[in-house]
Amino acid sequence: MSITAERKAEVIKTHARGDADTGSAEVQVAIMSERISNLTEHFKTHKKDNHSRRGLLKLVSARRSLLDHLKKSDVARYQALIEKLGLRR
Repeated sequence: MSITAERKAEVIKTHARGDADTGSAEVQVAIMSERISNLTEHFKTHKKDNHSRRGLLKLVSARRSLLDHLKKSDVARYQALIEKLGLRR
């Protein structure tokens, strides 16, 4: 359900704005999106896992908050990120 260290490093590398960037909104949203997709796959086989489903809803809410913040602060970065990640919005 969680992402491996190698996959996380790869996501950070592709979405980082600089060399030492691990905490920008783009990186955080990309990591959350990876975790959300992993949980979505998990729920295809474990339909009654409601404890993990609550965690998924919290992740989706946190990602939405970060995206809203990014949209308010810099619309160009927001548009580029949702295009790159393929999010609906």
